[in-house]
Amino acid sequence: QVQVVESGGGLVQPGGSLRLSCAASGIIVSINAMGWYRQAPGKQRELVAGITSGGSTNYADSVKGRFTISRDNAKNTSYLQMNSLKPEDTAVYYCNSDVSRRSPNGIVLQYRYWGQGTQVTVSS
Repeated sequence: QVQVVESGGGLVQPGGSLRLSCAASGIIVSINAMGWYRQAPGKQRELVAGITSGGSTNYADSVKGRFTISRDNAKNTSYLQMNSLKPEDTAVYYCNSDVSRRSPNGIVLQYRYWGQGTQVTVSS
């Protein structure tokens, strides 16, 4: 089985920074795209940032210039560096990983795994 675990959330003042981590573990052939989403109370889950296996990135307009997504392929981990945080960034942040696994019959299949979510609260 594969597990995806997030860490790094918490309470921070406006203008502050946080770094989220998302680690995948288990029997993994490779990890393709990785991403971060967030969901604020009463709102739909939205994409915050994504990164391909080759390192190409994309961001929501609301976080461009403030957030940076990166990955460490050796550790099967992605990171979301969040700077200049605003109260409107308050949400539960979820990460996902598109993991290639080998099925019992030897075929490599891709699955998307989600973390459990980590709360980020930006408030004075």
